[in-house]
Amino acid sequence: MAKATARHILVDSEEQCNQLKDQITGGTDFGDVAKQHSKCPSGTSGGDLGEFGPGMMVKEFDEVVFSAPLNEVQGPVKTQFGYHLLEVTARTD
Repeated sequence: MAKATARHILVDSEEQCNQLKDQITGGTDFGDVAKQHSKCPSGTSGGDLGEFGPGMMVKEFDEVVFSAPLNEVQGPVKTQFGYHLLEVTARTD
């Protein structure tokens, strides 16, 4: 079964999500941004979600995590929790 390791940042607005993505694209460390801004408890560990398989996260997450290129910031991705930036750090098929 496929597995992925990813990290994310959760915020309330698409606008803030885009601003944070610009910071990361400009060279700010993803983990530092997660620690400062993410509303998810995983923010304290730089947004690290650990390893998980398909169906363990919400559908919108799965669609990105199991198809996006590795180590590229994806998003904003809207879920019922808010807006996410996602970075897939590893994946096995």
